[in-house]
Amino acid sequence: MELIKKYFPHLLSIQFDKLYYLQSLYSYWNSYVNVISRKTFYDFYQQHVLFCLGIAKVYSFVPGSCVMDLGTGGGFPGIPLSIVFPKTEFILVDSVMKKIKIVKNIINDLHLENANTICIRAEKLEKKFDFVVTRAVTKIDTIHQWINNKFKHTSNSKYIKNGTFYLKGGDTSYELKKFPHAIEYPLSHYFHEPFFTTKKVVWISN
Repeated sequence: MELIKKYFPHLLSIQFDKLYYLQSLYSYWNSYVNVISRKTFYDFYQQHVLFCLGIAKVYSFVPGSCVMDLGTGGGFPGIPLSIVFPKTEFILVDSVMKKIKIVKNIINDLHLENANTICIRAEKLEKKFDFVVTRAVTKIDTIHQWINNKFKHTSNSKYIKNGTFYLKGGDTSYELKKFPHAIEYPLSHYFHEPFFTTKKVVWISN
């Protein structure tokens, strides 16, 4: 939790409280369903919360934006981002009902009025979004095909077009051959811990 305070000192106390409460909530639910790898749970705030908040270092969502968290799994990156951006709507999407049920419980426990869940395959979802965020679901090309028609026609931001933020690790050069307009943001520029040496946010406009 000290890492969050280190890199996001501007957050309100209520936001810190919710981020602090996350670990105990996930510890409880993880005892029933393995929504977070037990191998990485010991480093919960660095490998899960702070990694997801790397998107917040790259871009600040405009109030009123609608964001899909594709393949949310246990609620990442959607839940940490919904805490940091309380005036942005987040729709957490996953096709696995048992995970969605847990994520919905966590949202309710945190009183996150700007976050909701849908159990559906992303390609079957009819709702339109300003942005998509996703972490380690599958290859970028596959995701791009799923969401190519999921964006609103106009952007509510004058700074950036509608598109997708991918949380990635390692070498992405092969995946990005089909996306020459993609922009990579190395998270080592924002976070100094060794874990982030190979981590990045990849931005691809719609």
